[in-house]
Amino acid sequence: MSWSIFEIVGYFAAILVLLYYYAASKLEFWEKRGVKGPKPILFFGNFKDVLLGRCSTTQVFEKAYYEFKSEQMIGVFGGHEPFLILKDPDLIKDVLIKDFSKFVNRNLQPVREVDPLSEHLFRLDAEKWKPLRSRLSPVFTSGKLKEMFHLLLECSDHFEKYVDRLVAKGEPIECREISAKFTTDVIGSCAFGIEINALSDEDSEFRAMGRRVFQPNWKSIIRDRLIEYPILFRIFGRFVIDHELIHFFQRITKEQIDYRIENNFCRYDFIDTLVDLKKHPEKLGLKEVDDVYLTAQAFVFFAAGFETSSITITNTLYELALNQSIQDKVRAEIKDVLEETDGKITYDCIRKMKYLDACFQETLRKYPVVLWLARKSTASYTFSGTKVSIPKGQQVFLPVYTIQNDPDIFPNPTVYDPERFNEENIKTRHPMYFLPFGDGPRNCIGARFAKNQSKVALIKILSKFKVEECEKTCKKYEINHKTLFILQPTHGIYVKMTKLEE
Repeated sequence: MSWSIFEIVGYFAAILVLLYYYAASKLEFWEKRGVKGPKPILFFGNFKDVLLGRCSTTQVFEKAYYEFKSEQMIGVFGGHEPFLILKDPDLIKDVLIKDFSKFVNRNLQPVREVDPLSEHLFRLDAEKWKPLRSRLSPVFTSGKLKEMFHLLLECSDHFEKYVDRLVAKGEPIECREISAKFTTDVIGSCAFGIEINALSDEDSEFRAMGRRVFQPNWKSIIRDRLIEYPILFRIFGRFVIDHELIHFFQRITKEQIDYRIENNFCRYDFIDTLVDLKKHPEKLGLKEVDDVYLTAQAFVFFAAGFETSSITITNTLYELALNQSIQDKVRAEIKDVLEETDGKITYDCIRKMKYLDACFQETLRKYPVVLWLARKSTASYTFSGTKVSIPKGQQVFLPVYTIQNDPDIFPNPTVYDPERFNEENIKTRHPMYFLPFGDGPRNCIGARFAKNQSKVALIKILSKFKVEECEKTCKKYEINHKTLFILQPTHGIYVKMTKLEE
């Protein structure tokens, strides 16, 4: 059978027409459900500029949020994939808490064969997440945190001496680097049982790998875009994955686990929990737990533990440098509380520092580490008080950064004001308007650990040093829009520190 040129052209034209109508019909998804949203573009949806690297997912959400300010929810499209943005706090509460069982899954699923480190607690689906979460949660109880508090204090003493040496040089101090070195040492000691010495060792391998986890480069940018398209990620992902990083964490985790098993050594920390899971995989409903799976859990604990706290410490120091009256007030509180303990930082005395906590929360309000939360429905669902129904597998996004910087919720959101978080003001707001650690059963498992290490670092600095602006302090804080959902500035955060008189 021979085809004429006209028949071939006609055949391809028919295919293109069918593809066009199929794609166009997919973009009617939200209109059919009565959900308003910005007009999508064929094949790109509302994410053309994201795919071209001109803006971030957060910016797409923010633009839609304000364009449809009076709506409870907004429908957008990532390509032809429908995404739902929730704004109403009661509907957000339904997703995170009340109807959690219908939204237990996150939107990013692990792809072990491409990225072995992706099979971690943050990404696992409901069936695998629930037993693992129940086994890891005891590591973060108040009792366990108290037991390891002395390790945190040891690291903070090294941190104080390190900062003291830097201050003596009289040069501007880059807060991101010193904070990351401190939190890297803390995670190494409290979770891995390793003295990393990132504060004293400029060539620390752990610190170098920590930089690589979150430092944007062309590979990480492409990887983050591909992750949103699982089929493409499975094909091309292996070319943009950091294999050296993977091998490093596999080696470190395996060495620690094997050593403890062979020597019957127990430290009652995070690695000990992984050892227990390797010995007793039945606790997870599995026949075997391999080293790759255990490495993924160690990796996410390290990555989340050092970066989230270090950037929060950094942003707090930056704001306090710009707001001297607030800094003086929090320092006075720290001094008063420490006088009760003869200058010693204790687990319990941190809880008495209410204004320090308000500063910590205001930092997370203005600079939430996770810019947005995402969930995926496990069944068809109709939102309470609406006629909007979504199918199983629907991705739902909660725009944390945008909500926490909405002037209708937090007046003058660019102003750093810890008083927003005094007891009276907190009562006036819906709790779903402040979600730096998420909420519900799948909230951040290490939230209390993060608070402890961040506050201890701030206490050490503020009780010994005055933090001020300098010639290298950025006049305008610029968020790096090349990252997927983690807040990072595009620049260094420099301040001047001077030692206080005893």
